[in-house]
Amino acid sequence: MLDHRIADWDNAYANGANIAGSDRWPAAWSGPAQAFRDALSGEGRARFDIAYGDRPRNRLDLFLPETTPKGLVVFIHGGYWLESDKSGWSHLAKGAVGNGFAVAMPSYTLCPDIRIAGIVSEIGAAIGKAAAMVGGPLMLTGHSAGGHLASRMVTTTTPLATDVVRRIRHVVSISGLHDLRPLMRTGMNAVLKIDEHEALTESPALLRPIDGARITCWAGGGERSEFLRQNALLANIWTGLGATTSAVVEPDRHHYDVVDGLADPAHALTRTLISE
Repeated sequence: MLDHRIADWDNAYANGANIAGSDRWPAAWSGPAQAFRDALSGEGRARFDIAYGDRPRNRLDLFLPETTPKGLVVFIHGGYWLESDKSGWSHLAKGAVGNGFAVAMPSYTLCPDIRIAGIVSEIGAAIGKAAAMVGGPLMLTGHSAGGHLASRMVTTTTPLATDVVRRIRHVVSISGLHDLRPLMRTGMNAVLKIDEHEALTESPALLRPIDGARITCWAGGGERSEFLRQNALLANIWTGLGATTSAVVEPDRHHYDVVDGLADPAHALTRTLISE
């Protein structure tokens, strides 16, 4: 039996340094994102920078299908709670919109101007705002730190209102960070400032899922081992707490291109997200 101990926590969570050709991103997303924004705006099916709070980044974009929406998908971007915004990911709404769903994409205040617990509250407000604009079933998804935020919404300490929680049919956490404690060992925690209390109160894997929670944890086969472990972790723990869970590892995908399936209406990731 081989012992396994992580000695370099920064490397364990470093994606760019461990993905060949990683310098293509995020530029590889910006072109398709802008093209999608332009196309739907030209058709009158996009609304940009809808305010859901008072802070400058408390804004969301809403993309609409050609007919009355079947429901609402909310996509939450990643970036280790430190970087990125909604505009670079717009094309990932294409799959759900093509299947008749509206898609909301919020930005949120970034660390160090806020703590992760504060971001959780902001995302709750963003989802509440979008849910008031579009009726029907609600599906949540997010990538990396966004996967953490999406999963956090279906814990018993969710910031969401009860009527919004009742509408949630499915959460898909893509390469999600479900236990924050390991990140306390990384250099980035000098900015994130996660402490033991926040790790215990904001890690989905350390919290109880709401009654009836259904979650799919999705990662790429080429991910760092810590992301694969975190992916399996939440599905494992929440199964024991009564949730309906599954863990999927998509072959030949890494941390950056694992989200690409959301841009394809027929891709398994999109079909999984919108399934009821």
